[in-house]
Amino acid sequence: MNISTPLLIKPRLFKDNRGHFFEKYKQSSFKALGINEPIVQLNESKSTKGTLRGLHFQIPPYSQAKIVSVCHGEILDVVVDINPFSPTFKTWKQFNLSSENRHSLYVPGDYAHGFLVLSDEAVVQYMCSSEYSPESERGIIWNEKEFGIEWPVQEGAPLQFSEKDEKASSLSSLKDELKSVFRK
Repeated sequence: MNISTPLLIKPRLFKDNRGHFFEKYKQSSFKALGINEPIVQLNESKSTKGTLRGLHFQIPPYSQAKIVSVCHGEILDVVVDINPFSPTFKTWKQFNLSSENRHSLYVPGDYAHGFLVLSDEAVVQYMCSSEYSPESERGIIWNEKEFGIEWPVQEGAPLQFSEKDEKASSLSSLKDELKSVFRK
């Protein structure tokens, strides 16, 4: 079994007067859910409120499935199916991930991924199935009209982007490449 859709993972939390404990990643538990990719790289980002990172992905053969979790703070995590041959192509889902709920999100390799920081600060970890490959890295602009993502942008609270994310591509400029790399 191989999972091909995003999956929200809610760990079992053990609490007592000292604090809490939970298994963030256990290979056998994730395999039981259908998540079979190896974990080969662990990334961490720290961002302030209003930071929007994404929508990022890597093209095959260096696609990255990710398991995303928040160590500190809260984010709105968004994933978009970018495989033109998928029945759910261009559809998006959003998930609230926080250090309070301790949820993780599995993101398949044929999905673009991004998030908006909702708390004053957030520390996000990504466990990845392949190493970073600059030649394979791509990005789609966060407000791509073909997706219609409903980001909770608040008036008077400006979004913060990297220069790379501000200049990300439109979906239409990537369609031919996506058809080529995600062949039927």
